[in-house]
Amino acid sequence: MELQNSVKEALNALYHHPDDAVRMEADRWLQSFQRTLDAWQSHSNLNCFYQVADNLLHDATSNLETLIFCSQTLRSKVQRDFEELPSEAFRPLQTSLNTLLKKFHRGPPKVRTQISIAVAALAVQVPAEDWGDGGIVNWLRDEMNAHPEYIPGFLELLTVLPEETFNHKIAARPERRRQFEKELTSQMEVALSILTACLKINELKEQVLEAFASWLRLRHGYAFHPTSSLDFRVSGSVLAMHPLVHTALSSLNSEFLSEAAVNVVSELIHYTTAKHSGGIPVQMPLIQVIVPQVMSLKEQLRDSSKDEEDVKAIARLFADLGDSYVELIATGSDEPMVIVNALLEVASHPEYDIASMTFNFWHNLQVFLTRRDSYISYGNEASAEAERNRRLQIFQSAYESLVSLVSFRVQYPQDYQNLSIEDLKEFKQTRYAVADVLIDAASVLGGDAILRILYLKLAEAQACSGNGQNEWRPAEAALFCVRAISKYVSTAEAEVMPKIMSLLLELPDQPQLLQTVCLTMGAYSRWLDAASDGLALLSSVIKVLLRGMGTSEESAAAAALAFRHICDDCRRKLSGYFDDLFSIYHRAVIGEGAFKVTAEDSLHVVEALSMVITELPPDQAKQALEKLCFPVVAPLQEIISHGPELVGKKHARELTVHIDRLAYIFRYVNHPEAVADAIHRLWPLLKAIFDVRAWEMRTMESLCRACKNFWQIFGSDPSCALYLKSLIEALFTHTKCLLTNIEDFTLRPDIADDCFLLASRCMRYCPQLFIPSEVFPSLVDCALIGVTVQHREASNSILTFLSDIFDLRKSNLGEQFLSIRDNVIAPRGPAITRILIASLTGALPSSRIETVTYTLLSLARAAGVAVVEWGKESVALIPSTAVTEVESTRFLQALSDAASGVDINTLMGPVEELSDLCRRNRMVQEIVQGALRPLVLK
Repeated sequence: MELQNSVKEALNALYHHPDDAVRMEADRWLQSFQRTLDAWQSHSNLNCFYQVADNLLHDATSNLETLIFCSQTLRSKVQRDFEELPSEAFRPLQTSLNTLLKKFHRGPPKVRTQISIAVAALAVQVPAEDWGDGGIVNWLRDEMNAHPEYIPGFLELLTVLPEETFNHKIAARPERRRQFEKELTSQMEVALSILTACLKINELKEQVLEAFASWLRLRHGYAFHPTSSLDFRVSGSVLAMHPLVHTALSSLNSEFLSEAAVNVVSELIHYTTAKHSGGIPVQMPLIQVIVPQVMSLKEQLRDSSKDEEDVKAIARLFADLGDSYVELIATGSDEPMVIVNALLEVASHPEYDIASMTFNFWHNLQVFLTRRDSYISYGNEASAEAERNRRLQIFQSAYESLVSLVSFRVQYPQDYQNLSIEDLKEFKQTRYAVADVLIDAASVLGGDAILRILYLKLAEAQACSGNGQNEWRPAEAALFCVRAISKYVSTAEAEVMPKIMSLLLELPDQPQLLQTVCLTMGAYSRWLDAASDGLALLSSVIKVLLRGMGTSEESAAAAALAFRHICDDCRRKLSGYFDDLFSIYHRAVIGEGAFKVTAEDSLHVVEALSMVITELPPDQAKQALEKLCFPVVAPLQEIISHGPELVGKKHARELTVHIDRLAYIFRYVNHPEAVADAIHRLWPLLKAIFDVRAWEMRTMESLCRACKNFWQIFGSDPSCALYLKSLIEALFTHTKCLLTNIEDFTLRPDIADDCFLLASRCMRYCPQLFIPSEVFPSLVDCALIGVTVQHREASNSILTFLSDIFDLRKSNLGEQFLSIRDNVIAPRGPAITRILIASLTGALPSSRIETVTYTLLSLARAAGVAVVEWGKESVALIPSTAVTEVESTRFLQALSDAASGVDINTLMGPVEELSDLCRRNRMVQEIVQGALRPLVLK
């Protein structure tokens, strides 16, 4: 009783006390109370828990907060920790939950839902026979027959049962989860008969429809029953006449049932194309019932009296029709075209959230219309091409309409300057989404055809602007669309592009408009290179870009990026004008004059000039490269000249801004001899910084990034061997001293990332220098220490480095160093395998399973049968309470298959199952990680 009162007092304080400190203390106490329930092993703890939960849930004085807290705690415990209970605890737990389900059969809804989820979680984890003959669905039917007064509560349970099948918060073993899925799919007919009987109760119709939709979502599980009677009994012809389907379709216009009805019809649409259902031909009777009913709702899209949420629901059904039947629609036959017209109607809706529901359809339709394998059945190439052209012609008008319907949506709002950060982000996402739709249209119609449509909009916008309206937004919107389709416009296009370029040169320098003008010029750099009056036009274009660099940071960023594209694609035309371009580079790099180019954006200009130098003859390239390096090197030399003490005190950015520019020069100037000479001359300067700043993460990261390009360019050059070997040993000796434990990796993830990316480059381009070096074994040990760092990029770089070691046979010259590699890996093999398995089973997030699996697969290919023994040793460390022998055998068999040369797809299933098994709750994960000790190398 004292504990119950404490819980109620804490909840009251948490939700109602005016003092923040009191509320925080109450929250801490409640969390502590929940943690004390983690030990369920003893009957006394279990009874104490039931006493508190049951009493509070039954107590008439318990307020809503108390009821919700207790029901959530109960649900969470059953989901996560049921496995900890003794076997005889099932029956009292089942009885308790059933009693609570009946008690709250009329609500509160949140409490009833939590209890229903708890019952479903219990069902997932225990065998069907524990519920009596036929499992939980038959048990539920019998309970509803025996206690009809509690049907609302039982209906809630019937709704959540299919949903909880795939809830991985439930700590069920994978094999049991699969078995439960089979149990439910085999009982679908029983479930539908229960729901059909409940239709007679008018007040329960909405709940019945929601439950029906939930059971339809279970379709993913039918793969376990490819030949079961279930597929026949719930075929399209049966469902077409089913009372539940009829009720759903007839309720689409109901004021009270439309939302639930839409959910059902949406699931029915998806059901008709599910693999297990036999596909469209088998499900045609059901389709022929659904489509006319949905089409009858079309007029409501324009009904201004309709609630926006109701319109969204209708639009969702049209989008579902399009997405589900897109392959049929793509054939261009007459009947499905009514769906296309309806989707154009949705796309025309003024609300973007509604119109955008169709975007996925237009993309998928484009894919079916344009990909070659859509026409394989037509035999020869001529027939296939004729059919392709026929279909493209049919959908031409639809995509032309679509361009007009979506292009206006990218226009800046009138009050754009007052938009919040979130609203501005949402606006940008809208523009990107519209750009994708325009690309889909260009894929069907061709970029030149779309360009003609957009040019008319641009000319119209320009005319309005020229009439003194001072309105730049329509022109900017049209230009954004023109830029979006640039890759689909022919470089030989001569009808519209010259007019557009002429317009671009005349538009005013409004910052947002100028930014888009610059980006559009950059997007059409290939067209500029091919233009007959290319040089004269390029001169005018670069003048616009210079205005962009001096107007605002945003327009300067766009101009710098455009300058890079133009120098890349037009490098041959521009190579004779290096000195003129260098003046732009010099101003951008040293920040001279009115230029507003940031240090980050200046890298685009560095890259641009580096590309132009690539087109110069070797003797000119060397001089140009020296000229390019000078304004970058001079500030570094000035800093170094003041001695190590000043170098050590400098802010990292004062060094890295110049080092990063050098990295870009080394990367993009494609004259190896000239670059090699520059690197030889500049290495003493870089090494002086390296020696003084080895402690500082940002500078080291920048130096490593600059050095990555050395290996790629000079890795196989014998004349650079001694120099590069010294550089390798100096770099990695310094960096591994900074990464001696997992805490170092956590504090310096960027250094770890760049260090191991650099090491991977060494593996691929100069293994003859790296693998025999003294630093190689210690760097492998360093990698093993840091594999489990939670920083995604750093962890992935380490795993990639290890994969490159194991895949050495694939690298240039790698074959001859396999024996050295094996001598390093063999004694570390058990530790490597154990750490990788620990990473799979909880030491790293589940999102990295595929990367870790590939590393393990690479190790298996390199070590062969030895990896199976190492795997057995590792898995044997895990107690059988966490992973049984039967469960571990499947994983070890997959590892054995991988060692025999099987690809990663075969390994992924068993790996994911082992991962799921070992992460099923916190206690199991802690047991597994405690056994595998991923932070211990021996």
